[in-house]
Amino acid sequence: MKTALVTGGAGFIGSHLCDYLTDKGLKVICMDNLITGNKGNINHLMKNKHFEFVKHDVTEFIDVREKLDYILHFASPASPIDYQKIPIPTLKVGSLGTHNALGLALKKKAVFLLASTSEIYGDPLVNPQPESYWGNVNPVGVRGCYDEAKRFAEAITMAYHRIHKVNTKIARIFNTYGPRMRANDGRVVPTFINQALKNEPLTVFGDGRQTRSFCYVSDLVEGIYKLLVSGINEPVNLGNPDEMRVIDFAEKIIKLTDSKSKIVFKELPVDDPRVRRPDITKAIKELNWKPKASLETGLRKTIGWFKQK
Repeated sequence: MKTALVTGGAGFIGSHLCDYLTDKGLKVICMDNLITGNKGNINHLMKNKHFEFVKHDVTEFIDVREKLDYILHFASPASPIDYQKIPIPTLKVGSLGTHNALGLALKKKAVFLLASTSEIYGDPLVNPQPESYWGNVNPVGVRGCYDEAKRFAEAITMAYHRIHKVNTKIARIFNTYGPRMRANDGRVVPTFINQALKNEPLTVFGDGRQTRSFCYVSDLVEGIYKLLVSGINEPVNLGNPDEMRVIDFAEKIIKLTDSKSKIVFKELPVDDPRVRRPDITKAIKELNWKPKASLETGLRKTIGWFKQK
């Protein structure tokens, strides 16, 4: 039986990844300091004899005695509210945490996969964004702590690949949604859904003409696994290339929730990206992967989960 360590495994994407890997027959060690993760996301796995939870901050030395075949580094705050409230831990987990996880991968001769982000492209001047695009990032802005932490994480990951021959993977993850998102994390999907379910005004920033693309979480974790077992070492975009305006997305949420909510407009946050759309040509060609879930199907499942909560 192969063993995978998932850092940040009690988070939104990390917990779904733990589910996917255990279903694939792997032993999974979930490591999380619960700064933004939630143990409730993995409670259903606690009785699985092939699953283990370890509460630990990966910015400190990581000690795992047993063999490891895979390390998937997902530990990091991932929403604007989080990383603007705790910028220093965000920078530390992207730098020190990635360094520690890579050192462990080197020691264990494990495959290492970094959860990077579309935010490394900043407010892009190219749309859609291919992996070859270097980005347009404000390194000293309020979002810089997250953007630059992930850009550093990519740099050190490639350095470990080139110098120490670690088998590394880099997943550039675009907007992902689904059950287990935190209601108050500030991202557009849970914010709009919860406002709509409460018949509160949906807050759209700017004029709502900025665009986003949304990938359902089950599609994403499948792409992550395909990248993990592939022979690719360079970054790969994983996301849904179907782009839509935020204002149109808000109207769709109101319709799907049968809400009485109205839309209100607020000032656009500093450095908020105007466009966000992945070029997934590389993932389609080299991983034979592309999203399957329609936006409406994924949103209905997500809305149903939030209703239960």
